[in-house]
Amino acid sequence: MPATTKKFTPEIDAALYDEFVSIARQNGQSQRYILEQALAFYLHNVVPSQHLVRREVMDAFDQSVAANRDLLQRLAK
Repeated sequence: MPATTKKFTPEIDAALYDEFVSIARQNGQSQRYILEQALAFYLHNVVPSQHLVRREVMDAFDQSVAANRDLLQRLAK
């Protein structure tokens, strides 16, 4: 049984679109194939990695680094 498909028409940056179309042609791949591969990669690799550390933890880390910047720079030397 063939996969079910959905049609959508996003608006994207013109230069990015031109690069996307050019790469598809160079590689002999359809634009649909490249979009599906890019979406799959993003959803399965990028999104999960964004949730490895809670936002609150990263905010506390950023505050600590900012508060201790001088000490951290001296320790780095």
